[in-house]
Amino acid sequence: MKTYTRFISLLLTAILLISVAACVSGQPDGNTPGTSSGGSGNAADPGDAGSGSAADQGNAAPGDAADPGSAADAVQAPAQTSVEVGQDVRQAVTIDREGNQISLPGKIGKIISMGPSNTEILVALGFADMIIAIDEYSDNVEGLKPGTPMFSMMQPDGEQIISMMPDVIFVTGMSKAGGDDPFKVIEDAGICLVYIPSSVSLGAIMEDIRFIAAVMGAQAEGEAIIEAMEKEIEDVRAIGQTISVKKKVYFEISAAPWMYSFGSGVFLDEMISLIGAVNILGDQDSWVSVADEIVLAADPDVILTSVDYIDDPVGEILSRPGWSGITAVRNGDVYYISADASNRPSHNVVIALLQMAKAVYPEFY
Repeated sequence: MKTYTRFISLLLTAILLISVAACVSGQPDGNTPGTSSGGSGNAADPGDAGSGSAADQGNAAPGDAADPGSAADAVQAPAQTSVEVGQDVRQAVTIDREGNQISLPGKIGKIISMGPSNTEILVALGFADMIIAIDEYSDNVEGLKPGTPMFSMMQPDGEQIISMMPDVIFVTGMSKAGGDDPFKVIEDAGICLVYIPSSVSLGAIMEDIRFIAAVMGAQAEGEAIIEAMEKEIEDVRAIGQTISVKKKVYFEISAAPWMYSFGSGVFLDEMISLIGAVNILGDQDSWVSVADEIVLAADPDVILTSVDYIDDPVGEILSRPGWSGITAVRNGDVYYISADASNRPSHNVVIALLQMAKAVYPEFY
């Protein structure tokens, strides 16, 4: 079932309601609450574009360079049924990634994960068996128990969640995109909420992993995941630094007629630089509403798309009216990049990084 693009559409609409400045106040380590790598701002109505998802990573168009055997994706800790949160961890973890004061329970045995990136990280750390409920966009995360209950991350059923008696709930900053905290009633009931806003850099993603691992008393497992990420990133960086003739790249996250992309301050822009290429919108900030004229004038050498709510996003771009003169379109250099891997700020971003590298520079990677 394609669900994650509904999250992206919801995100694009929600950002209309709040300013970026309001989002980032008090935010450590480059996190931006209420945003995701797949979201953007100023959409006319991106939700009408479709309700697909980034769920099906196997449904990539020709040129998709998925690497499911990547080291970071493969790191999995043994499943656990409960963990004791030691005194050292309690003393160290007193503020969540959003800057809120938190008090961890002495023992964690039941987790609710709100946000796909949180869920991916928790599963990779080995805590899938502790997850008793998830948000509706985590439904395709591999490793979860079949039939795991799902709740809305924007309008959760507080009464039902409280009745499940979770020890801790990991909440995405997206849940506050409307300005209010829909989980406050749950916090008022004495349940520990831990907020993890969507990070905007690879370094911040690693800190998210390190933080969640610390909360769960799984520091060694967290460091193993981070080390695997760092290795893959450095391998790509080493090759990217040798590339002297840099290709221009346009990365589309929402298709016509509501085209969206990104500039600096987004980890996808960082990833384009790592592979040795140049983002045609790199001189702009954050999420960017794109007009045809911008892409035509920039004339990218390669076009990447993570759009998955239409049947053939690559074919749609190749046949887009007025785009036949663009170098990437003329040469057929348009490729699909996994939406889940590229949109979710978790360790799996390295899958998208490798796809991007192989799509843009197959001769080097």
